[in-house]
Amino acid sequence: MGDTHTRAKRVIGPNRLSPTTTVLTSISAGHCPRDLMPLNIPGILVPFHLLINPRLVIPALSVRDIRQLDFVALKAAGYRGAVVDKDNCLTLPHHDELVPELTDAWRECRHTFGEGNVLVVSNSAGTPQYDAGGIQAESISYHLQVPVLRHNTPKPGYSCIQGVRNYFGSLPDAVKDGELVVIGDRIFTDVVMANRMKSGDNGRGPLAIWTSGVWAKEAMGMRWIEKKLVEAVTRSTNGESQFTTQFLKPQALEKCNDDPAPQPDRPNADIFEGIWKHLVRK
Repeated sequence: MGDTHTRAKRVIGPNRLSPTTTVLTSISAGHCPRDLMPLNIPGILVPFHLLINPRLVIPALSVRDIRQLDFVALKAAGYRGAVVDKDNCLTLPHHDELVPELTDAWRECRHTFGEGNVLVVSNSAGTPQYDAGGIQAESISYHLQVPVLRHNTPKPGYSCIQGVRNYFGSLPDAVKDGELVVIGDRIFTDVVMANRMKSGDNGRGPLAIWTSGVWAKEAMGMRWIEKKLVEAVTRSTNGESQFTTQFLKPQALEKCNDDPAPQPDRPNADIFEGIWKHLVRK
């Protein structure tokens, strides 16, 4: 049996809604191995939901990484809070430390929205299937200096959405769905979650921001399929975003072009392209 010890955790869950609350919990040193990631059932079911509402996959804005975002402009437009993914958006996959190149942009994000108004929501850290003791969530909260949501259902599940709403609704100055931005690198989880939340706020909801750059190879085949799906749905529904340049930072854009997030070559690109052409041929 692994050693058991007491730690102070700064993580957010159904019974931990205050971002400043410190909870003393006895937790085991053991946790789920990283190579045993459980199936994301809500994510697997997304294609069936797309048959009803294909626009769920369309982001309002696509950027290489968060350095391109003008957080001051977002705040001026009425966005008061941010939900941010972790892996390949802020950190390398399965790492807790911020990617060094994002230090200035992440500081600007936190300072612009204010303490407690930036929340990390990950499908690894903070989930009972992958981080049962909350050790990883605690570490990420320490390194990124923001709360981490504890949730039982992976993104884009409705239970996870409710957890996000509960958190922002519990703040002293509650943040509504339409005052949030959701930033992440995956279409089927981050973007779909943001767009699903629109139905709960009279059609208004979070601004879905897709970070298309990756810092390390991870699920590259699925990412390619997601990208092609977004392109196809955008063409078929005239879903071009009106936020193309409004929330982009020109200076950061130039810097990102000089020092971009790595873009690994697509694995088996010819195979995926052949399958895609077969699926969409008329």
